[in-house]
Amino acid sequence: MSHPHHPDRRRFLQRAASMSAMGAALPFGLNMGTLTQASAQSAGGGYKALVCLFFNGGNDAFNMVLATDSTSWGHYLHHRRPTDGSSSIALMEPGVAPVGSASGATPERLGGILPINHAGRSVHAGRTFALHPALVRLQQIHNAGRACVLANVGPLTRPTSKLDYASPTASKPAKLFSHNDQQSTWQSFQPEGASEGWGGLMGDLLMSGNGGGRSATDAAIVQRMFTCMTPAQTSVWLAGRSVLPYQSSSTGIQGLGSGGRIYGNAGLQTAVASVMGTIPPGGSIPNDRTSLFVLDQQKLVQRALTASTLLGSALAPLGSSPWSSAGVTNPYTDPLLHYTSPVDGTQKLNGVALQLQMIARLIDTNRTANLGITRQFFMVNMGGFDTHDKQISEQADRMASLDHALNYFDTVLASMPGGDMRSQVTTFTASEFGRSFTSNGDGTDHGWGSHHIVMGGAVHGTEVYGTFPQYSSADTAGNFSSPDQVQNGVLIPTTSVDQYAYTLGKWMGVSPGDLATLLPNLGQFNASTHDLGFMRV
Repeated sequence: MSHPHHPDRRRFLQRAASMSAMGAALPFGLNMGTLTQASAQSAGGGYKALVCLFFNGGNDAFNMVLATDSTSWGHYLHHRRPTDGSSSIALMEPGVAPVGSASGATPERLGGILPINHAGRSVHAGRTFALHPALVRLQQIHNAGRACVLANVGPLTRPTSKLDYASPTASKPAKLFSHNDQQSTWQSFQPEGASEGWGGLMGDLLMSGNGGGRSATDAAIVQRMFTCMTPAQTSVWLAGRSVLPYQSSSTGIQGLGSGGRIYGNAGLQTAVASVMGTIPPGGSIPNDRTSLFVLDQQKLVQRALTASTLLGSALAPLGSSPWSSAGVTNPYTDPLLHYTSPVDGTQKLNGVALQLQMIARLIDTNRTANLGITRQFFMVNMGGFDTHDKQISEQADRMASLDHALNYFDTVLASMPGGDMRSQVTTFTASEFGRSFTSNGDGTDHGWGSHHIVMGGAVHGTEVYGTFPQYSSADTAGNFSSPDQVQNGVLIPTTSVDQYAYTLGKWMGVSPGDLATLLPNLGQFNASTHDLGFMRV
């Protein structure tokens, strides 16, 4: 189904974004009275959270998850390790030791790729797989059964063949290869300009299970503001019709005050709350734009004050285990949040780990503040994946950051104050597209299908799901014989974002019927393939 753009809602988002630039937290400027309450459903089974880790720029999945069977490896080397002496973007074979004296721009510096176990599904008979050399800890998590690979997934309107791709009349996603449009399509099934994402729409359906044990007012705040949260920039994936994504900073709660104080003054916070809670003289609001704007700003402040009260004092302080090194209250200097760059050996602050640290602390507020939350959606953004050049060094640094961040999050969740939460929190990766199989000299160009990672204790790990593509080499005319590859070796996805979302949404507790309505292209795929099988439901 297609979802309306809601012009009024979009205007509120635009206005709220401009206010956010002036220091106001994004969600509070939205007039919730203009939104439609979605039908709600119960979310039994205790607490669950879904964390989307989005690779902005289009990750080269050919070098993140590699097919190492001899046929696949031969085609990979043909296109990525040229024999004419030009730059190689092909990684080294398993078992090759890294050469510390080599340039950070060369594969030799990184060493060999890392083999991963898989259970040997019949569709992958005779295939072997490996991870990028920087994904050392992810290899361990995968082989321990808490992570899996989903192969060749991307936006599809229906199962698509090479003939379909070449046909101008066959149904395909709009504006393929465009960064902004495909980011939006992954998150909302529409090109840029969409106002609702599938994470937020799932939040609409599940939010009624949040806020249990709170007053009616607090429960409404919890449901609409804390069902979908991010410590980074807001994205359409978290936006629903009723839920309003709460945007914290990466280190603390945004609002007008903290712990019941503005500028450290409890009296000032009380005074502001009183003023902003007062209806203008006459006891009613004239139906004109100025008065409605004033009312909207009152709601903004009231919600900011409420959020600060509910979360501010309950947020776990930095400097304590498991999210921080003991006594280190400045996350920017915390060794736990730094990774070693494989390119030059330097220690770097990991912005992704910093975001995941904040998510762990936000999850913990459910316990410390008795928020009664049963379902939450979070989003983390990671940039730097548009590797048209310097791919070996740039992607290696991104992969090292990813590896460190996922291991950090896995470790923190295992040691949460309320108990091990790894089986209750699932983290999955996404990106607007993969990249070309062919090299452009020192990098790769925009693609379509891509491989992704799912991590958590509820994951059926140690496996490669979906159908890993068959690789081929281009003939003299640039044509690929593989049914999965088009020009430049770009992959046609064999698994749709709808199926990916269905499997994750089913684990979260969204009913199959609601998922069929929420995911617009799901009905084009065989019902037996909707659930991809990588989650323990």
